[in-house]
Amino acid sequence: MRILRHQRDKPFRSPVVALGNFDGLHRGHEAIVARTVELAAETGGEPVVFTFFPHPISVVAPDRAPPQITSLSERMRGLRSLGAAGVVLQRFTPAFAAIEAEAFLRDVIAGELGASGIVAGFDVTFGHDRRGNPALLESLGPELGLRVGIVSPVAEDSGKVSSSAIRRALAAGNVAEAGQLLGRPHRVFGTVREGDRRGATIGFPTANILPHGGLLPPDGVYAVRVRIEGDDTFFPAVANLGTNPTFGGVGRRLEAHLFDFNRDLYGRAIEVGFAHRLRGEIRFPSVAELVAQIEADAAEARNLLLGGS
Repeated sequence: MRILRHQRDKPFRSPVVALGNFDGLHRGHEAIVARTVELAAETGGEPVVFTFFPHPISVVAPDRAPPQITSLSERMRGLRSLGAAGVVLQRFTPAFAAIEAEAFLRDVIAGELGASGIVAGFDVTFGHDRRGNPALLESLGPELGLRVGIVSPVAEDSGKVSSSAIRRALAAGNVAEAGQLLGRPHRVFGTVREGDRRGATIGFPTANILPHGGLLPPDGVYAVRVRIEGDDTFFPAVANLGTNPTFGGVGRRLEAHLFDFNRDLYGRAIEVGFAHRLRGEIRFPSVAELVAQIEADAAEARNLLLGGS
């Protein structure tokens, strides 16, 4: 998959373009990319994603900018796995925000990219003052030689799948619901660094993770699955996100105890997939009470991850 940070004159073969932000790359986004791949196969073109960095709201209304669910690198990996042949990563600036929607379609999508089609979600907006919408795509697109696909909303029991719904679920600690909306567990990425080794002294050695990608849920204890870079295995684990108040901690950290695992992970890049929230973080009166609770947490996490529930 080719990633272009600047448009060039017709860099792809008769591309069909998926337009959107794709933060979270959730089930609704997957449907948009799938329709793009399908339409590209019908037309003999290449499926290409046109997206933005940073998030447009962070430029036009910084005080309302939402936290990003996924890192840019995770989005790129996900788009590749969904079959995108290329990504145009448009830097979103005030100058770009001033382009009228009609000019964007005519000069950028049909002109510079030479697109043969465009696919977007039912609620897409684009162009100056967000005046571009599905109705404009369907009216102007054919005049520009574009086949147009508008993808209907994807629904879950909890409602419409959207990045906003996922952010709300994560903010509430409802990682299971977020996973349903995403179509996979919500993941954060990080590097294992050396900690204080306190976990090993109480019988629960942990990987001390410095997160650098992915929106973190609230502090608490979670049943998670951990994948180590270069290994396709997902290891069941129990993780604590927080400050370790029992030991007077102040810095927020993510620590995962991998079940039946004794390999050295220092310096390794890993991903942590949040499956279930077990409880909030608690300050215990004694280490003995903490250990008893960790044992209970580990048993519950094992049951949730390995017991079929």
